[in-house]
Formats: sequence, C-alpha cells, structure tokens
Amino acid sequence: MSTDLIKDFLRKQNVFAVVGVSRDPAKYGHQVYKDLKEAGYAVYAVNPNIDEVLGDRCYHSLGELPERPDVVDTVVPPAVTEKVVEECKELGVERVWMQPGSESERAINFCTRNRIKVVQNVCVMVKRKAAREGEEESGSSE
Repeated sequence: MSTDLIKDFLRKQNVFAVVGVSRDPAKYGHQVYKDLKEAGYAVYAVNPNIDEVLGDRCYHSLGELPERPDVVDTVVPPAVTEKVVEECKELGVERVWMQPGSESERAINFCTRNRIKVVQNVCVMVKRKAAREGEEESGSSE
C-alpha cells in the first residue's frame, strides 16, 4: 500500500462516509466514526438500521447523503462491502477504505476494474494517527 495513496485518502478536505457505523462504543464502526469526527473530518454515518449516532443523523444509504463523499470507509461484513462498492460506482465515489475484516477479493477486484482507489488491510484510525505523528515530527502543519 503506497504512502501517497494513504495520504490522498487522509487529506483533511476529504469528506468521509462510514458505512456500518454503530451506536455501541465497543464496536469499530462507532470508533472509526468518532475518531474521524474528532480529528476534524467532515464525516457522515451510514447504517440502514439506526437513525442517529453521537447526536448526528445516521443515513440509511450512501444515496441519501446530502453530498457525495470523497472516501467511503466500510466497517461491514465482506458481502455487504461488495454491495457498497457497487453503490460507490453508481454514485461516482472514487475512494473506498475497507477496514480489516470488511474486504473481499470480489470487492477489491470490482474497485480495480472500475477505477476506484482502494485501501485495505489497514485501519484508518491507525494510519491517520501515524500520519499525524509524522507531521508533528517533521514540523509541518495544516
């Protein structure tokens, strides 16, 4: 996974959608959403089974969002990710981050065939924190 690809996904101006957000603080869908929100990203919660999380509206699908996200982060089973990437293609989403455990070869291959950039097998929270620490060490700021 190239460092430049990760940096492209983690640009502060990117709008994220977390598919599979949860109200349960112990679940990764909750933790990923909260982490991105607290880091200052514009982030939308997506889960067809809940209406709000952390006081924010939860959308039932990507198509309901008020704007097209730059990055869709999947925190769902692989079979659901396969449907999500098809929706991403329909909506023109160009970046999908598959949290560990949500990826499948079918979903990754679909993205590759349809020119959707993919990050997989790494956690967005870990990479975001590592990138931030690297900026602090080099003295750069946003």
